[in-house]
Amino acid sequence: MDDDLALPLIDVSGLVAGEDDQVAAAKIDRACRQSGFFRVSGHGVDPELLANLDRLSRDFFARPEAEKRRIAMIEAGTAWRGWFPVGGELTAGVPDKKEGLYVGRGLAPDHPRVLAGTPLHGANLFPAEPAELGPTIEAWLDALIPLAHAVMRGIAIGLGLAPKWFERNVTQDPTVLFRVFHYPPGGDADWGVAEHTDYGLLTLLAQDDRGGLQVHADGGWIDVPADPSVFVCNIGDMLDRLTEGRYRSTPHRVRNLSGTDRLSFPLFFDPSWDAEVPSLPLEGSATAVGERPRWDGADVHAWEGAYGDYLTAKVARVFPELFAASTSPSE
Repeated sequence: MDDDLALPLIDVSGLVAGEDDQVAAAKIDRACRQSGFFRVSGHGVDPELLANLDRLSRDFFARPEAEKRRIAMIEAGTAWRGWFPVGGELTAGVPDKKEGLYVGRGLAPDHPRVLAGTPLHGANLFPAEPAELGPTIEAWLDALIPLAHAVMRGIAIGLGLAPKWFERNVTQDPTVLFRVFHYPPGGDADWGVAEHTDYGLLTLLAQDDRGGLQVHADGGWIDVPADPSVFVCNIGDMLDRLTEGRYRSTPHRVRNLSGTDRLSFPLFFDPSWDAEVPSLPLEGSATAVGERPRWDGADVHAWEGAYGDYLTAKVARVFPELFAASTSPSE
């Protein structure tokens, strides 16, 4: 498959401006049905903000491990926020060759879900140095959450739904998680992250110019262009489930063969924590789910329950030791 067809570049400026852009929506719909991946321009995010995020993140990851460990994820308890080392996250039981910083929307200690010890809810752990990294990440979240809502409006229009269907039914209080990933240089046998799919609705990915991200499309794996000026979007398991397979939660993977450090910045825009994820009220029959077995052997169409339960189970599998430590009864 031609890379340009599998990964179209779509101008979303009309959606960002609040318009019901039928042209952009139709292009998004086509991409979601064909490959589950697309790229967006016209997003309105200040490129200087990404430049600062990149610079400060490289500063942080270049520091000694003992310094980074001061904000290790174990220090955040059930919030599961903070830094993890290379090999600290698993994909299909195999350690990834990457380190990262896990972030979410910061919650005060008296928030009901924090008091209840709800996984993935709590305060962020930001480093003391560089001091600007925490505020820059918060500014990044403030810039990307409206963009995510805009893209989801495009998805709704493309599906023949009301533009704000998702905001009214699934993302009234979206689960928003953000990662900064650092991939050290690797070789042919080193997977920065092995084949996987994302868990929720929509991923908005910014990346540097090093390359290494691959998407599985009809005919095999294709390289995603490394262009920091655009966002790479892909849909997750819950949108695959919502559309009964009309939209594909597409496997992807990363191998850093650039010979230098690679950074990526994925934001996951997902259903509200307590939201049930039903089938959408769509006309016609669903597209048959492909015959290629899922990377984890799971069936997202058979799953039922609140999104928070699905996400907790998935994160527990990629951080089994952290999950065990954070959920053990205190002595």
